[in-house]
Amino acid sequence: MLRQALLAVSKSERAERVISTSRLTADVVRRYVADDVGAVIGELTRKGLLVTVDHLGEEVTEQAQAEAAVAEYLRLLGLLPAGADVSVKLTALGLRLSEGLALDHAAAICRAAAARDVTVTLDAEEHDTISGLHSVHTALRGDHPDVGVVVQAYLPEALERCESLAGARVRLCKGAYTAPGAYTRPADIDRSFVRCLRILMAGTAYPMVATHDPRMVRIASTLAVLEGRDVTGYEHQMLYGVRPDEQLRLAGQGARMRVYVPYGSDWYAYLMRRLAERPRNLAFFLRSLLSRR
Repeated sequence: MLRQALLAVSKSERAERVISTSRLTADVVRRYVADDVGAVIGELTRKGLLVTVDHLGEEVTEQAQAEAAVAEYLRLLGLLPAGADVSVKLTALGLRLSEGLALDHAAAICRAAAARDVTVTLDAEEHDTISGLHSVHTALRGDHPDVGVVVQAYLPEALERCESLAGARVRLCKGAYTAPGAYTRPADIDRSFVRCLRILMAGTAYPMVATHDPRMVRIASTLAVLEGRDVTGYEHQMLYGVRPDEQLRLAGQGARMRVYVPYGSDWYAYLMRRLAERPRNLAFFLRSLLSRR
């Protein structure tokens, strides 16, 4: 019920006005959304962490907005070191307007990224965009075989998706949206996550294990050993501002640890979905509010 409530709040314009205009909230948001993205990238890189950077914004309604999003990603690439990644939401590139438009825009970002030795990962969004997401991903892989894609374990078709993505870079997460027929019980989502992990680790995909759940982190590391993958054969991913000590611990052990760094003024829906994805994150957020008084 809390998850559903938080997802509903993420779509409420009234709640967004109240929360986003609070001076106290804005101060806390800086812990989870990069204010100076260049400085944050530099700090994380110096600590031995990898990064994937997301310019916040989605669901554009005009082609000019989509073109502005592409321009921002091209600017962002100039800040990134080799080996970095950018996370792109196709609705920000115009998917709601035209799949072809989103494909063209994503291809432009992929070409520019390749020139800087940076990869691109296509983010998953609402359930009605998943078909378009995988269609665009398949089309891009012809010219850009290293383009990644996100699979959400809360969707019943997640296992089949993982089986179909041989050789691809696949970010596996639990999921932060709602969908008809989707798993809602945490135990069911966890079981799906582990089933997907088994497929990815045993196959030819490059698994990007996006979770803060200590149990899932341990399972991923164990499966990697059992399947004979070394530290270059998969990576962990966690959100900026969440479990930073664990991020450093994993990196210190030699694991590839990539931090998902969001930036931009359109942070409200992102933050609410992160709370809904794992409601216990709400406790982190509330403690942050209290500690900043």
